[in-house]
Amino acid sequence: MLRPSSAPAPALRSVLAALGSPTAVREPRTPALRAAQGPLSPEHALPVHVLDVAGAPGLAPRIRLAGWRFLIRSGDRAIAAADTMLTPDGWAFSHFFEGPYVSSTERALLQAEALPVTYEPRLLSVPELYMLTLWLHSGPETDGAADTPAAADLMVPLAPAPPGIAAHRPYQVSDLLPVISTRLAPPPLLGSPAPA
Repeated sequence: MLRPSSAPAPALRSVLAALGSPTAVREPRTPALRAAQGPLSPEHALPVHVLDVAGAPGLAPRIRLAGWRFLIRSGDRAIAAADTMLTPDGWAFSHFFEGPYVSSTERALLQAEALPVTYEPRLLSVPELYMLTLWLHSGPETDGAADTPAAADLMVPLAPAPPGIAAHRPYQVSDLLPVISTRLAPPPLLGSPAPA
């Protein structure tokens, strides 16, 4: 079961404005949005968190809220997505996009609906690995901004996932985050002793 977060009202308004007035945004609509017949609706607002690895060596990666993503539905399926970002003036539309993560997100949300535990859905992006996961937060209801995974949280890598990580398989946070951290660790310097 899913307990969706409520997106900030300005984020939703900015997406609705971008959908309602194609000339209000700098970038052209995606091909799927241009070809869509009938009404388009933003659904499944998901807070997008980013795993930052920049910082002092040896410190754990930091997770931060980077924006909100809305799946754009036409008829019975999502055909694109819209991202918003936080600016000095508040939440604003960022861009439309399409591609494999749109349908993969929709599929993962349907899988999560069938789970016996209630989760708050989020997205966790790992840019250095070109990886996106559906983060199923099991904690108390929040505004989507909490940035620390709980022990009972699940992570569902979206397709395409990095080699060796199965897409659409739920992982316990304690199983997946160490794998991600290992892959993000800088390689040892040449000539340095191997770890014991």
